[in-house]
Formats: sequence, C-alpha cells, structure tokens
Amino acid sequence: MDRTERFYQIDQLLQSGRAVPIERFLESLSVSRATFKRDLEYMRDRLNAPIEWDRFEGGYRYAEPSGGPAFALPGLWFNASEAHALLMMQQLLAELQPGLLGAQVRPLQARLRALLGSADHSAEEVEQRVRIVTAARRRLAVQHFETVASATLGRRRLRLAHYSRQSDETTERDVSPQQLVFYRENWYLVAWCHLRQDIRSFSIDAIVRAEPLDTAARDVERAALAEVMESGYGIFSGREVTWASLRFAPERARWVSAEVWHPQQRGRFDEAGRWVLELPYNDPRELMMEVLKHGASVEVLAPDALRDRVAAELETALDGYRRAAAARLEQDLLAQDIAAD
Repeated sequence: MDRTERFYQIDQLLQSGRAVPIERFLESLSVSRATFKRDLEYMRDRLNAPIEWDRFEGGYRYAEPSGGPAFALPGLWFNASEAHALLMMQQLLAELQPGLLGAQVRPLQARLRALLGSADHSAEEVEQRVRIVTAARRRLAVQHFETVASATLGRRRLRLAHYSRQSDETTERDVSPQQLVFYRENWYLVAWCHLRQDIRSFSIDAIVRAEPLDTAARDVERAALAEVMESGYGIFSGREVTWASLRFAPERARWVSAEVWHPQQRGRFDEAGRWVLELPYNDPRELMMEVLKHGASVEVLAPDALRDRVAAELETALDGYRRAAAARLEQDLLAQDIAAD
C-alpha cells in the first residue's frame, strides 16, 4: 500500500464518526507507529485534515471544521493493471458485433464507464487522455471462432481445414480442442492433432473451415499441455527445449533488460554494458522474428544452429537490397541514355 492509499484508508476509518484507537490504524495499514505518525502529520499540515486526539475515548477522530482551508485528499486513480483491465474490457465491448448479448452488454458498458469515472475523473476525460493501442491484430472469421469455442467448451472433436502461411498449403485434420489462447492480439486453438498424434496450436484466423463432430474430444492432462506450450518461447509448441543466448548492444540493452520474454529466462550485464539474455525455445520461428527486429543491436551467441539461421536470413535480406539497388541504378542509367538521345 503506497502513501496515498494509506491516506484514503485513514480517512475511511475516521469516517465512522467514532474515535479510532492507534492500534486499529496500525493493524489496517500494516505500518509502524512512526510511519503512521508521519502520515497523520502530513494529512494535518499539508492536506488540512481536521484530525484530533480524543483523550477520553483514546483514539483519533475528525473534529468540526474550523473554517480554515478545506480538507481534500489527493486524487487517487487505478493502478496500471486495473486501468489496463478496465480500458481493455471497454474497448473489447465497443468492438463487439451486434448479437444475442446486446441486452446484457449495454449494462456492462454503462458499469465500466461508471467505474472509470469513479476516481475524481470523468469517464470522458479518461477516454480522451488514456488509450490502449493494439497492433498486428489479424482479421478473424467470427463463425469459425464460435464453432471452435463451442467445441472446446463442449469437449467435442473438430474437423479443421487449416491454412499454413509458412508452407502456403491447406490441410484437413481432426483435432481434440484443449484450450483457447489469446496471444499477441490474436486467437489460437491448442489441440490434440489426430493427424500428427501430438499437441499443436492453430491460428484461428487461418482456419478455412471448421466442422464439429459427434465424437468426444480426447483430454490431455494439464501438465502435458504446460510441458509443450509453456516450456519454450512463443506460441509454437514442442517438447525439445533448446536454450538460446542473445547479446544486446548497450543502447538496446536499456530496453531489453526490462522485458520478460519467458518466465525461465536468465539475464546479466557483461563488463561492456551489454545485456546477455538466455531463454528456452522449442521452435526457432518466432524467436528469430523477435531477434531480427533488433537488427545489428543483437547477436546470437548460441546455439550455432540458431545463429546460422539468423545470419542466413540477414544475408538473404541484404542480397535483396543489393539486387534492388542494382536494378534502380540500371533504370537510372537507362533513363539517362534515353534523355541523352
């Protein structure tokens, strides 16, 4: 509990109208007697709180206002997680398409606006001054999501036609849904794939067709799901975990050292001020994308296979830029020759 929150807690205890013993404050605030005394002095001297000691009842109470400066507590708003949750719920409800839940959603929206405006700021002011920006959200076929969600909760198998962006192919398979996962602004289905005989994740926006089956879904134990889906970095699953070691330049290290890429990651600064990050991964695809976005500010130290793949990707990109530059130069020379003629 920070200091401002303690002020509000003290005020709430004093609002009862009866004298409050100091032991009650210490128990509620979980602070020392000295800290409580400092809070009380601050409220009296800086916030003009009319707090007095009642020696007959052995406690503190609010005195009658003396006509001096008005007592006012400092503005208290939500913490970061509360603000994010409320604003995200509000945004998701605003994007909800008209449907069966319309009558239930409107009261929820009204309640959210009331909550956002309940901390000394109007809901309109909050909406104008605080924003949640989402990026890289892919378009989602609503009917497929409903089918997948119903089968997941109803424990029924699905027959999917799923498009693989990597291979540019669509395959059909039967799956037993296990979980729906919202990851990096997109929805995924984690399922037991009866074609591959293993756990797989499917991007729901890449589902071309989803057909519910009458067969009961095969259940996978939570521990087995966690072993596959949470053991390594990213959404791509696998049981074979490899540890990557990445080294970030000092400037980029100031950002990356504050980021959590994986719950089991390890990080340290070396003698040159570079951030060395070690983390487990199953499939290199997503980790490679994360590494490549840092450009020359990161180096893959290990394993060699990941280092070679990143280097090859950078070489391919560089060759593409060289060919494009050569083509532009050739076009410019051709244009100059035509102009000279």
